[in-house]
Amino acid sequence: MMTPVAPSPLPRPRRTASATPGQIVLALGIAAFLAVFLALPVATVIYVAFTEKGTGAFTLINFIDFARTDLFIRSFWNSIYASGMTVVCASLIALPLAYITTRFDFRGSALIQTLAFLPLIMPPFVGAVAMLLLFGRNGSINLLLDEWFDFKIPFMEGLNGVIFVQAIHYFPFILVNLSTAMRNIDRSMEEAAQNLGSSGFRLFRRIVLPLAMPGYVAGASLVFVKVLDDLATPLLLSVKDMLAPQAYLRVTSIGITDPMGYVISVVLVVMSVLCMWLSARAMAGKDYHTEQRGGGGLAKRQMRRHEKWIAYGAVLLILMLVLAPHVSLLLLSFATIWSFSPLPDAYTTVHYTRVFSESFGYIKNTLIYASLAGLIDIVIGGTIAYLVLRTKMIGRTWLDWAASAALAIPGVVLGIGFLRAFYDVQLVGGRPLATMWIMIVLALAVRRLAYALRACYASLQQISISLEESAENLGATKLRSARKILLPLMAGGILAGFITSFATAAVELSATLMLVQSSDDAPLVYGLYVFMQSAAGRGPGAALGVMAVLLVAACTYLSHLVIEKTQTAKGAIQ
Repeated sequence: MMTPVAPSPLPRPRRTASATPGQIVLALGIAAFLAVFLALPVATVIYVAFTEKGTGAFTLINFIDFARTDLFIRSFWNSIYASGMTVVCASLIALPLAYITTRFDFRGSALIQTLAFLPLIMPPFVGAVAMLLLFGRNGSINLLLDEWFDFKIPFMEGLNGVIFVQAIHYFPFILVNLSTAMRNIDRSMEEAAQNLGSSGFRLFRRIVLPLAMPGYVAGASLVFVKVLDDLATPLLLSVKDMLAPQAYLRVTSIGITDPMGYVISVVLVVMSVLCMWLSARAMAGKDYHTEQRGGGGLAKRQMRRHEKWIAYGAVLLILMLVLAPHVSLLLLSFATIWSFSPLPDAYTTVHYTRVFSESFGYIKNTLIYASLAGLIDIVIGGTIAYLVLRTKMIGRTWLDWAASAALAIPGVVLGIGFLRAFYDVQLVGGRPLATMWIMIVLALAVRRLAYALRACYASLQQISISLEESAENLGATKLRSARKILLPLMAGGILAGFITSFATAAVELSATLMLVQSSDDAPLVYGLYVFMQSAAGRGPGAALGVMAVLLVAACTYLSHLVIEKTQTAKGAIQ
């Protein structure tokens, strides 16, 4: 009698498959794009910084000259000081908001968190102009202080102004990371500390803040790098002795052959990379893991009456401070004259009329540039995410690292690199490639690629591989399963990545300022910068700034809406 043999199961595809020829071609294409438009400009900056002008021989004399020049050394320390103090001031704003809204049963906490993110949708240099009207030497606050108490506070003098503006603009980076980290702390840790007699500030200092430290360090390091990168805010506040303004001024005033602009750029890159490395190093070797039982997150408690008064007072004061630039910008956009008075003398709509009639080109260019940059980012970011998560291709993680490395490259450095690397590439008619508007698009795409990549990566991570395996078992090719299954399920992540890239590219100035050669090719943020250079142009500039804020706010809201709907739809499908 023969023993029955069980039928052999259908071959099941492996969770990650070796790369197909098509995937290899895609990977090589992406590698070529990153090599030409990220690695080459940065390598060009480094090469020029280490070569002797005229001979091209290797030299360290440029860095020795940098170290011997008082202006550059002062700019170096000013940049470190401004970045560090901005982190301190931003922490003083973000810590109370994060702790109050995550630790207590606080009515309106969601609204407070939403309002606290509004500073990010305004370009920081626009906020600088608005804050000058409120906190400057002859701003509203100091005029009232002088009238009532006969003294003024130098809020906006020199580096103080840069720190003040940057802290208000960038503190949401610390807030979002710190709030997320606090929500993920296991409540049993807090309960155990309370059982041992710890409470109040001691509980926060010994338990809550140490466990939330990874989130805080992530946000603080990002703020530090962002301040190093910012170019327009110091220039508009007449603070030129910082590294980013000095790099810009050397290249634009002396020329692209001057080596000192490139030396300063190399210093900026080293400082940015060192900051990211130190932040990662600070968290290495420490365990922040908690075992969550019965639901995670800090246990929210009710506040006593006097605590409510203190909390609401602190939150109201912070929100008034961080929303002051938006209110000032709105008033300025309608003001006829606002000078040496707490409020405008009268109001008009003529600034909006002028903006609509004269600045349509800026708006049109912004929509074109940001849309193309966002499209490039989601195509490349989505492809990299697929290659990393769904194949075993050798070197796929290098694509991920290279695309993410753009976050550590200051915009002014990338702009200088583009200008130098592609200026000698001549098109038909002798026009340098670096002066073409398409280079602005490519620079924006490289600068924002990491955002789209992370959105696509997170979206693909949440899609079960079994859906593709089932399709392939039924005879579908990898291309067909990607088109019919992955793309529809990733649609929300792809759209969110596009909108994030679009919104942030629309207000990118550091790289754009280096590459714009004609007002006909200039985007909205460049027009904003030009308007804000003179007192007469600040009314129309404010109107254009309000439009920019509304544009980015709409994109941000749409991004959140898309993410929520996608999460719901994905849950229903899976």
